[in-house]
Amino acid sequence: MTQGAALAVELAQAARVVAQVERGRSLSDEFERLGAQRLQGSRAALIDLTHATLRRYGRGQAIVEMLSRRGPPDPLVQALLWCALYALESDRYGEHTVVDQAVRACVLLERWTAKGYVNALLRGFLRERSAILSRLERDPVARHQHPAWWIELVQAAYPEAWASVLEGGNSHPPMCLRVNRRRAAVAAYHRELAEQGINARPCGREALLLDRPLPVERLPGFHAGQVSVQDLGAQRAAHLLDLHPGQRVLDACAAPGGKSAHLLELADIALTALDLDERRAARIAPNLARLALSADIRIGDACEPGQWWDGRAYERILADVPCSASGVVRRHPDVKWLRRPSDVAHFAQRSHAILVSLWRLLVPGGKLLYATCSVFPQENEELIAAFVSSEPTARRAALADAQWLPDAQHDGFFYALIEKNV
Repeated sequence: MTQGAALAVELAQAARVVAQVERGRSLSDEFERLGAQRLQGSRAALIDLTHATLRRYGRGQAIVEMLSRRGPPDPLVQALLWCALYALESDRYGEHTVVDQAVRACVLLERWTAKGYVNALLRGFLRERSAILSRLERDPVARHQHPAWWIELVQAAYPEAWASVLEGGNSHPPMCLRVNRRRAAVAAYHRELAEQGINARPCGREALLLDRPLPVERLPGFHAGQVSVQDLGAQRAAHLLDLHPGQRVLDACAAPGGKSAHLLELADIALTALDLDERRAARIAPNLARLALSADIRIGDACEPGQWWDGRAYERILADVPCSASGVVRRHPDVKWLRRPSDVAHFAQRSHAILVSLWRLLVPGGKLLYATCSVFPQENEELIAAFVSSEPTARRAALADAQWLPDAQHDGFFYALIEKNV
């Protein structure tokens, strides 16, 4: 199959995935479903087409709306057009190749009558590109590629930096490694990467930031547990908890186990890894086993300790609570399509309930680290301020840069360290 012919297959597969996300399915679920199938085209190309198309929230929709002369197209055809428009603007393929292969993809999708429509719309975009792009600049949703309500929340929270926050959410995510200090020294592993022609730079105590992402199979020592992939922002959690050997530690909402593994790499602790989702929790043990680590893995609701708690209090608790994921949207671009304005308040309410429940499990003098991958203050600063002001035993410890906004080195994260009065 030639590269041009392969594109029709990849566009068709991408359109199916994007259409499912537009209907409310998560991108990870769709790729998990596809994992059991044999893909006809390139998996890397499929990831690029789907993720980049979904990152461009509002842009593809606006272009199709401008050029369509017969109202909204069939949802699958619409998704195909969004993917094809990304392919045209990516400059990875020849323009005429994209148009031709998008028309061929109509056949693969069994949308034969749409061939002429797809051909005309894409050619119309190429003819009128300059005028269309000028009009897009006047449309905030198309220009910033986020829902209008999302843009408004970010503008209110970061009046000086809102544009860069949104731009960060549209960028390609960096790939950061966490060296397992039980298996390798950071400097030695850095040299090993260089010897294999993999450029990286140190950016944290165990972190190495790659110049460009690559498959984990290419990482030396990955299967031997020398290194893991974890965002630099996520790596802050383990160090902020101030661990000591022998402590009882709870990692609530632990799946898939990245932060649990980092905690265990740093100190000989008795770790309970808790998660409500049995399917996600099933990933914790294999991830720890690769690193020669282990924990007491439990399935249960952090708000219902009676389901899983043994009655012995913890000296450290990591409350990595469910959130809007607004700080990691570039990794999970479907979030922009799936979230609704009411979700932010819902996540904040749920997170507050988790925080109140877990606080009862912390020993006097213990520390709880509240963590989200959100940039919305409603889930972060506002929630923590309300909790500390209402809980007489809580004292917030000073942290530099509690809120990290997404940039070229890391995703967006919020941390608040709360100490329990003796």
